[in-house]
Amino acid sequence: MKKILALLMVLTLILSLAACGKKTPTEETYGEEETTTETEATEGADTEAVTNEDVTVGFIYVGPIGDGGWTYAHDQGRLYLEEQLGVKTIYKESVPETQDVEQEMRNMIDQGATVIFATSFGYMDFMEKLSGDFPEVAFLHCSGYKTTDNMANYFGRIYQARYLSGIVAGMKTETNKIGYVAAFPIPEVIRGINAFTLGAQSVNPDVEVEVVWTSTWYDPAKEKEAAIAMLDNGADVIAQHQDTAGPQQAAEERGLWSVGYNTDMSAMAPKAYMTAP
Repeated sequence: MKKILALLMVLTLILSLAACGKKTPTEETYGEEETTTETEATEGADTEAVTNEDVTVGFIYVGPIGDGGWTYAHDQGRLYLEEQLGVKTIYKESVPETQDVEQEMRNMIDQGATVIFATSFGYMDFMEKLSGDFPEVAFLHCSGYKTTDNMANYFGRIYQARYLSGIVAGMKTETNKIGYVAAFPIPEVIRGINAFTLGAQSVNPDVEVEVVWTSTWYDPAKEKEAAIAMLDNGADVIAQHQDTAGPQQAAEERGLWSVGYNTDMSAMAPKAYMTAP
């Protein structure tokens, strides 16, 4: 387990850096799956070497890998592990935040996974429960707060980038109305909205940020409709905490402005898109 945990820390850092450095796919490449590769992977000098025969890393995604946002960014990190470091990976996309995720993690363990990344907030309790059943597997949960002896969590201070993107939006708006399409009222989303609003108001005290909750992570039509409703209400900039480019496309179709989410979404809204935290 010590060898696995040491490698896990390295993998988490690499996953974060690789995901941040990738552009979103174009419309032509949306949703294409990649194949896996196997070569040797090693850890720090203070432990025994861990090769690809020792470690299989599993990834559980809440949306499809071609969503252009959150899941796409995570999957770029997974692909980096395969292509650049030779780590064997397996993944499952579009897994709901229900009991289904526990079964998917069990399936991955049956396939030999010794490290599992669960990449959505709603997976937390299921992963915590499973970590007690499999003490030799390293579990890593994104955006949560619960830990066990073999379960950790990871996340960046995305709200800091949200603040900066709010500055961009606050400087750009002419109506002083900004629409924000949000998924669920969980801590990371609320932090992001607050930081974005503070950033916008730091350069434009008259700005108002309207929030519409969709209760979805990946529903392109519903998320686009939410953006359209706020545009109809006078917003001239659309921001989002959603996994699709639907809100970006709504702004594009109106000839207005948008702030994306997690990846470069400019390919999906080349005239509207300004930046993405």
